[in-house]
Parts: sequence; C-alpha cells; structure tokens
Amino acid sequence: MWLKRISILSYKNLEEVELSFSRKLNCIIGKNGMGKTNLMDAVYYLSFCKSATNPIDSQNIQHGHEFFVIQGFYETDHGEPEEVYCGLKRKQKKQFKRNKKEYSRLSDHIGLIPLVMVSPADSILIGGGSEERRRFMDVVISQFDREYLDALIRYNKALQQRNTLLKADMEPDDELMLVWEEMMAAAGAVVYRKRKEFIDEFIPVFQSYYSYISQDREQVSLSYESHLEQADLLTLLKENRQRDRIMGYSLKGVHKDDLIMKLGEFPIKREGSQGQNKTYLIALKLAQFDFLKRTGSQTTPLVLLDDIFDKLDALRVEQIVKLVSGDNFGQIFITDTNREHLDKILHKLDGDYAVFEVESGTVVERSKNEN
Repeated sequence: MWLKRISILSYKNLEEVELSFSRKLNCIIGKNGMGKTNLMDAVYYLSFCKSATNPIDSQNIQHGHEFFVIQGFYETDHGEPEEVYCGLKRKQKKQFKRNKKEYSRLSDHIGLIPLVMVSPADSILIGGGSEERRRFMDVVISQFDREYLDALIRYNKALQQRNTLLKADMEPDDELMLVWEEMMAAAGAVVYRKRKEFIDEFIPVFQSYYSYISQDREQVSLSYESHLEQADLLTLLKENRQRDRIMGYSLKGVHKDDLIMKLGEFPIKREGSQGQNKTYLIALKLAQFDFLKRTGSQTTPLVLLDDIFDKLDALRVEQIVKLVSGDNFGQIFITDTNREHLDKILHKLDGDYAVFEVESGTVVERSKNEN
C-alpha cells in the first residue's frame, strides 16, 4: 500500500495542504514547531481514525476554524485505488469513509492501511507505565487480527461493567457479577493467547534488528508478563472479588499485562543510555513493520520516521540508513530539521524520492537538487 496524494484542510497548523508523494521515500524538512509532525500525524490519522499525539479530536481542528478534513488517495500492492476520507465539525460526530462509503464502525477500518510510526513520543514505551506497552501490542495485533480486536473490545466493556459494580455503594449481585466475569474470562483468554503467540514470534525479529543497528555491541531482551500465566482468569476474578471490592477496581486480568524490556540483565529504563533506548525503540518498530508485512493481508505497511536520528551516534545512523534504503521497505516518510541525515539516505537511493519543506504550516515540494 502506498499513499499517492493527500489533501488536508484546517488540521492542527496545516490550513490547506495538497501533496503528491513518492512511492518510495518522502523527506520532510523544517525547523521544530513548523508542522512536520502534524503532516505525519495526518497520514497516521488515515490509518487509525485518530491522532497519534492528541486523542481529543476537536483539539486537532485548527484554531479559529470549525472543521478539519483529511483525504488520502492510495494504491494497493496490487494496483487497486483506495480513497479514505475523514471529516470532523465541532460538536458533531466524526465521519470516516472508504471509497465514499461511510463506516458503521471505525474499528472496521483498522488494518486496511497498515502503518508503523517511530517518533520521539515512543520513549514512553520504555519510561511510561504498562498501559503504554499493552497499547503497543494492541496496535500491532489489531492491524491484522480482527478476532483479537473484537475480543479486546468485549473484554474492556466487561471490565468497565465489573468495575462499576465493584464501586457501587450496595453489595453487587453475585449472578450479575459472574456474567461480566465470564465475559472477561472468555475474551481475556483470546487476548492472552494472541498476545503470547505474537510476542513469541516477535522477539527474535526484534533482537535481530537491534543487533544489526548496534552492530552487536549490546544484548537486549523482551518478555511478556501476564496474570493468566498463574491460572485461568475466571478463577482469579472469583478469588479476588472481595479484595477488588475493597479497592473498587479489578486487580487481575489482561488489562494488567506488561512487556519486560531489558538491556543485558537489567531494565533498560534504568540502565540504557539515550542512544541505547532509542535503538531499542527503533528495533521494536522495525520488527513491528516486519511482522505486519508477513501477516494478515501481507500488505506492505507505510513507515513514518519522525525525527529519529537525534541522540544516535554516526554508526547507528548509518545502519538505519542501510535498512530503510533496502528493498524490504515500501513507502517511507522521514522528517528532520536539516538535510544532512536525509542526504545520506538519498545518496544511497537509486530510486524515486521527493523532498518537502515545512514552514509555519505551509508545505512546499523542493527539487531534488535544491538545498
């Protein structure tokens, strides 16, 4: 899948943008705060029906405007056209359309345009709470596995209902509590199984990318941790019901799962340098790309690399350049504050590319020889 053209109206600081992209590499340059990341976020929005940086849709409308519109014109790996439209007016429901037909459920769109984004915000995967690492798994698996996404939605609904009963002033009805616990257990078993299968397959790919970028200078590991390794979820929920009632929420379940990230024998959060942490994150995202490409519809995902070269030494930058310049990748979008790193990539590319400059929300395509 590749994005041939995008049309943007009043999205964040992008008032009116019309761009045609290269099938291979698109370099977006500009100073910080000019709108590079907003352009990447508009591309992300067309894949996930939401912003990567601000979950409150109305706040993505440009100040002083009443709506935003993003339209993407794609071509599949088989040469078929796809058109995606998103529009939002203040105080109205968001519209999302595929080939001019509106979706009844936004979740039906997820996976049509697989996409992997690497950005400075990803540091929260290492430094943040477990919910960030669960979200990482959810975003990957949901793009190729509809059963997983449906089970996750059912689980979260049942979890919310059980937590409401736990918080109630009156003692909850045992039979009603059991209904939601059984739903949690059934859906949670699917989520756990598919997360475990994914991580087991994902780990060696991730480690090989890290090894390549770091040139074997460090060893890293990744492991999956879940309460369901101890017992089936229904048993755990019944055993913990009184304790959960005291706390007012469910202490056990796949909503507490985590990924354990290590550098050598120690948590990378504590031991890793900025460069090692960034290498870890990039390896995670490149492994995500590899996984998505090989599974599901086998559609080549788009890759968005937002300001990835900061904090990396020259050797690691060179290894990343070799990777993304290779034939394994499809369409790539890269942002940076100057052309130094981007020119290194362009120098290694024989194929097609385009260069864009962003200034104060205006995006202009530059000629290939223009500095």
